[in-house]
Amino acid sequence: MVARLVIAAPASGSGKTTVATGLMAAFTSAGLTVSPHKAGPDYIDPGYHALATGRPGRNLDAYLCGTELIAPLFAHGAAGCDLAVVEGVMGLYDGAAGAGELASTAQIAKLLRAPVVLVVDASSQSRSVAALVHGFASWDPQMRIGGVILNKVASDRHAELLREALEESGVPVLGVLRRIQRAATPSRHLGLVPVAERRADALASVDAMAELVREGCDLEALLGLARSAPSLGAEPWEAGAASGLTTSAPPVVAVAGGPAFTFSYAEHPELLTAAGADVVTFDPLRDEQLPDGTSGLVIGGGFPEVYAPELSANEALRKAVAGLASSGAPIAAECAGLLYLARSLDGAPMCGVLDAEARMSERLTLGYREAVAVSDSALAAAGTRLNGHEFHRTVVEPAAGPAPAWGMHRPERRVEGFVQQGVHASYLHTHWASQPGMALRFVERCTR
Repeated sequence: MVARLVIAAPASGSGKTTVATGLMAAFTSAGLTVSPHKAGPDYIDPGYHALATGRPGRNLDAYLCGTELIAPLFAHGAAGCDLAVVEGVMGLYDGAAGAGELASTAQIAKLLRAPVVLVVDASSQSRSVAALVHGFASWDPQMRIGGVILNKVASDRHAELLREALEESGVPVLGVLRRIQRAATPSRHLGLVPVAERRADALASVDAMAELVREGCDLEALLGLARSAPSLGAEPWEAGAASGLTTSAPPVVAVAGGPAFTFSYAEHPELLTAAGADVVTFDPLRDEQLPDGTSGLVIGGGFPEVYAPELSANEALRKAVAGLASSGAPIAAECAGLLYLARSLDGAPMCGVLDAEARMSERLTLGYREAVAVSDSALAAAGTRLNGHEFHRTVVEPAAGPAPAWGMHRPERRVEGFVQQGVHASYLHTHWASQPGMALRFVERCTR
């Protein structure tokens, strides 16, 4: 039994990240062991959650992983903790386009049997806030909205008007936060700037969020609400049970990290380790060689477009990656990794593994995808079906090689990505917990 709260909002931009991260940090500083979670595919917010709690930020995505894995993944991450805080995605009832409640914060809350705290941007309303909260609380009778935190409140008088209105709704006010800038975090083309790029400033932002929450929220009432959650009754997910391979000589799998490659799900290295790999992280911005004995390489998402000159300047590592690829070793590259393996990115030479050019674009590509593996690769056998996610403002030309990685079926039909020798490179982000055989297959290829 883990006390738990879901932090939701009527819409994006209401202040979920500030409140959720502030609560995580405030409860952690009070001596509680807090498990941080994020609904949806977001990679950036979990970095701030990890900074606030000292534990890995974990995603809960019913579209990528399936509804049946949400409670087990939650139980795995929250094992041994006093409290779990789940930050929602978009508006409370917003999910995958055309799929009803699938992947919505509301669905996650119901799967976790967790009370919801609604964060409301009250900057341009007074009595109308009661109608808004009443609508959200009554829309789905299976939802339990246990309280409201009012954000961007202008004054004491404004707060008084809001509280008076909400007395009629029957939903208690558990916090009032004023309009201030000290807890703000900078953003750019794909959202917040990741923690890895501004660690000292990010620590200051998290501290400010915690202080804001301590000053404006009833932490005792929020903890009481979290402790009112019923037993979940789910067995924790286990990476070892999902994989099951043991090797006498663990192959070294190098995983790209550092400021340029910050997008990864916490379960991926756990699955690789459980499959028998020795997982070693390296930084392509600084390290001039791959880790000793590298048998396979994983390059996840991130912001290589921000660091293209620095990545290009590290010629020794680019040559090492190209050499590993030419040897036929398994390489799994997602999004940022795809760009890094191209000939160039915005004119700056990259690894040259793929016969493709990458560049920034004005167009944002964002959304869930249904995909099927077109070609046999180190990650998946041809015909493997899974759900994935795209999130980028770059373009790779051509979009696919002679042996494409994936065939997309929704929302449009197209082929995408590259499979050549041991390389699997694509824009598609995947969550390996939904397909644990991918990690197992990858490590098996590394042992050959």
